[in-house]
Amino acid sequence: MKGVLPMTEEEVKLIIIQSLKDGGRKNFQEIMSELQPYDMAYLYTDLPNKHKNKFLLYLTIEQLTDLIPELNQEDQLEALHKLGVEKSTKILDLMENDKLASLLSSLDPEIVEDLISDMKIEESEIVHILMNYTPETAGRIMNNRFVWISKHYTVREAVDKLKAFAELAEYLNYLYVIDDEKKLVGVISYKDLLLGEMQDKIDDIMYSRVVKVHVNTDQEEVAKIIRRYDFVSIPVVEEDNTLVGIITVDDILDVLVQEANEDIEKLSASGKAIDFNTKSYIAAFRRLPWLILLLFIGLISGSIIDGFSATIEQVIALSFFMPMIAGMTGNTGTQSLAVVVRGVITHDLDFKQAMKLIFRELWVGIIIGLICGVLISIIAYFWQGNITLGFVVGSSLLITLIIGTLTGTVIPLILYKLNIDPAIASGPLITTINDILSLLIYFGIATAFITQLS
Repeated sequence: MKGVLPMTEEEVKLIIIQSLKDGGRKNFQEIMSELQPYDMAYLYTDLPNKHKNKFLLYLTIEQLTDLIPELNQEDQLEALHKLGVEKSTKILDLMENDKLASLLSSLDPEIVEDLISDMKIEESEIVHILMNYTPETAGRIMNNRFVWISKHYTVREAVDKLKAFAELAEYLNYLYVIDDEKKLVGVISYKDLLLGEMQDKIDDIMYSRVVKVHVNTDQEEVAKIIRRYDFVSIPVVEEDNTLVGIITVDDILDVLVQEANEDIEKLSASGKAIDFNTKSYIAAFRRLPWLILLLFIGLISGSIIDGFSATIEQVIALSFFMPMIAGMTGNTGTQSLAVVVRGVITHDLDFKQAMKLIFRELWVGIIIGLICGVLISIIAYFWQGNITLGFVVGSSLLITLIIGTLTGTVIPLILYKLNIDPAIASGPLITTINDILSLLIYFGIATAFITQLS
């Protein structure tokens, strides 16, 4: 908001609130006309509840159409409820179809039918089609508002059509070319069209090797393709290559944020509890299944310590280094896990790449293990005056860091090859497994050298 108006966000908010209190609709509109949709949404969500009804009432239908998509789902539903069915229907008619389908899919079927039944017939039919596609696929997030041209057109005819339908199209960077059966056969950029001779045939100047996606392509795969080719939009086709829509870069930005949030949630084993709008008790119950599972797995660590109690009783100093070894091993495993998940998200890993990643992380573990192992050996020796203790602690840390790094690398790769989302090999699970392994190795080595330690 700052930079749009020569005022701070707080000043704008105070003026808007005062306008709503005084009924100053003209003053309200003067400010709102200067704001971007995101700024309007930020202002709306930051307003006290008692002012929100009048805020919505003072906005034009066009402004409301810009506002609604910028709100989170909960605020969208609240705003539509406040506006009522009649006004909401007018807004939905003007919304981009992909964003509308996403919004309606979160509503009760009865409410959806009430809203769609009052929409324009052609708009409601399109929304129904989009909602029938599988969630999180290209078909669900595509937009059908785009300009297509026939391969038989001349440049002049294409330009005339572009002028006629420019206001209805969401993006005009590319024009997609179809044949008589509406099959996608080419693409031409807006720039190339303007540089062409007016009598040139589109079929002669178009680019025929079109990068496209199928309606059932996963939205994450679509994001990878757009990022790989640096596109601002990509065409969507049916099985028979019929052009049915396009996906634009702004839709992909939403997908990337959504996928990143999902991966973070899985890595932290917190599910959708990361959402700031989630109530405390819901967040708690979403986290509980993972944590209860890890609780029981964690009991194994207690059993290991109990099994080596005789070793610990003979050399109390061993217990000093136990938390450090377990913590370091868990941390290296989590770091490797993050590297692998990022690699899986941004690349298609084949066997060669996977092996390269495993060996790289192995060497990372060896280097870190050697440095940290030597360092802790020196500390243990000078602290306790026992060179054998220094060797036991240092060698244990070296081995556990190598194993911890490999665990954090191999587990998600195995899941990936089994077509399971590797992010479900969450940080807490890797940490728990590494805790168990590190304790076994540490106390196993200590027991082997118990005579020298004593």
